[in-house]
Amino acid sequence: MAGPTLLDIKGVQTFYGNIRALNGVDVTVNEGEIVALIGANGAGKSTLMMTIFGAPRARAGTITFAGTDITQMPTHEIARMRIAQSPEGRRIFPRMTVMENLQMGASLDNLKHYDEDVEKVFTLFPRLKERIAQRGGTLSGGEQQMLSIGRALMARPKLLLLDEPSLGLAPLIVKQIFDAIRELNRTQGLTVFLVEQNAFGALKLATRAYVMVNGNVTMSGTGKELLANPEVRAAYLEGGHH
Repeated sequence: MAGPTLLDIKGVQTFYGNIRALNGVDVTVNEGEIVALIGANGAGKSTLMMTIFGAPRARAGTITFAGTDITQMPTHEIARMRIAQSPEGRRIFPRMTVMENLQMGASLDNLKHYDEDVEKVFTLFPRLKERIAQRGGTLSGGEQQMLSIGRALMARPKLLLLDEPSLGLAPLIVKQIFDAIRELNRTQGLTVFLVEQNAFGALKLATRAYVMVNGNVTMSGTGKELLANPEVRAAYLEGGHH
């Protein structure tokens, strides 16, 4: 069951130089939900993710997290608000081991839970436990994605932002990643905001979802509603997933 609003994005406009990438976007994520943002490549999905963290800054509109206006807050302060991000392209530390990567994710004020948190990550992704002493750069793409999510979880986030977690991964690995997200949400009540080109997987996973086209949110509804929507089906689901 969804609780109160955790993330509230209202009228957000973001520019790269003079080019407007987001045209007044409204998105809300309530506590306990998995919310997906789908759309074609270049629609502005990742820009919205980065704007939440203040890089780039929203030029208009507001972003509120847990009742606090974070629109103009420095990025490192936003990260302290218990918003964690698994960015597009995974961006783990390639020369560090799996364990060291997880240590980098742990927030300094939560070290008393450190062992318990590591154990939770290994329960979720047993493959990482097998690779504990291996360098991040030598892992497969799927393992790197697991590590990126695991590292984000070490900060004990209230909100987990996932940017294209399935990108470039084999279908079986994608299923494992999506199952893990569902599990985190179900067992820990973790709130997740997910940007994803794999519309079919994202909509099956999501409580609610938004469709973005050219920097505008054009549609929203429950995951089920959008899966059944003929326009969404034609644009994002035909040819590959049924």
